[in-house]
Amino acid sequence: MVWEMLLYIYILYSPDWHYRSTMPTFLFFYGAGFAILHALFRFGIVFKIHYIILSLLCIPRMYKYYIHTTDVSAKWLAKLYLVTILLASICWLFDRLLCKEISFWYFNPQGHAFWHVLMGFNSYFANTFLMFCRAQQRGWDPKVVHFLVIFPYVKIQKPKSQ
Repeated sequence: MVWEMLLYIYILYSPDWHYRSTMPTFLFFYGAGFAILHALFRFGIVFKIHYIILSLLCIPRMYKYYIHTTDVSAKWLAKLYLVTILLASICWLFDRLLCKEISFWYFNPQGHAFWHVLMGFNSYFANTFLMFCRAQQRGWDPKVVHFLVIFPYVKIQKPKSQ
């Protein structure tokens, strides 16, 4: 999860970064250092707060890309990203806060399992939206198309070089 957010930070902020190798090098060592510390100390709440902070760092730039994008399908990807992260958070909180009560129910709604599924879709929608934005920045004429009607992906038409 942390590596994913570091990748998003790189994609979102790298166009404005003046030193090409500094940012990816820093993000790599930051991620590796955090992974080692997390393996040694088993962060609980610190891991969750860290993930939230990394997510919050991405919001301003994602919003900037959202308002500058005119493609309706790409805007839907951003909206699906938000919807899935909100639903996943609700499922996780529901499962976490009401665990003792849910254990006595006849049917367990499996909030944590739904969290995993929704976060998988969340990552997919975020990556697809960021791929669209990055291709647009590079002037590659991206289009959001669908595989089997429901799975969006970005089709890129790179300009022919002279």
